[in-house]
Amino acid sequence: MSTSEPFEAFRRHPWHGLQTWASAPSIVNAFIEITPFDVVKYELDKQSGYLKIDRPQRLSSTPPTLYGFIPRTLCGPRVAKLFGTGGTTGATTAVPSDLGADNDPLDICVFSERPVNRQEIIVQCQVVGGITMLDGGTADDKIIAVMRDDAIWAGARTLEDLPPPLIERLVHFFSTYKMRPGHASPAMVLGTYGPRHAERVIRESIADYNDAFPGH
Repeated sequence: MSTSEPFEAFRRHPWHGLQTWASAPSIVNAFIEITPFDVVKYELDKQSGYLKIDRPQRLSSTPPTLYGFIPRTLCGPRVAKLFGTGGTTGATTAVPSDLGADNDPLDICVFSERPVNRQEIIVQCQVVGGITMLDGGTADDKIIAVMRDDAIWAGARTLEDLPPPLIERLVHFFSTYKMRPGHASPAMVLGTYGPRHAERVIRESIADYNDAFPGH
């Protein structure tokens, strides 16, 4: 790093201080909270910007991809309004008419050929689609992406460019990761959608963020 390059004297808040787009319109920054090796679910503490433990995973499943969020996004009313409108593949459940959103940053799952076992990193990634998911009766979309310049997956532009078992694992994980013995899972995957709708979801989540945090 050249001494003439600008630098930050203090750590930026990963939700509010990082950029959404790495290269518009389809390459975004992802802040990684969980890796495929984690049996504990970590999530961002919104006030401090550090990771906190949400819960240990009760069952044996671990996320099949890097998992985090896109900075400066929010799943708010605009994202909820888009829910289920993206030509969702495999949908079997009707979308509630009074659907709300979870008011968290927009989640993203990033495929990488090489194992990455570090959290709290920024990954530039190519958006290839998304998952339509209800969690506790609210919209909780999951954007699907591949790591930029990845040796195997960098050329992917749609879900069809990835082997179907990879998407099946991802769908199965989100269908079961909140299960508790004797209780039905509050999370329900309705299906998947392609990159064009995923970009619409991202743009609406940016608008939701700007509405919630004007001037940021």
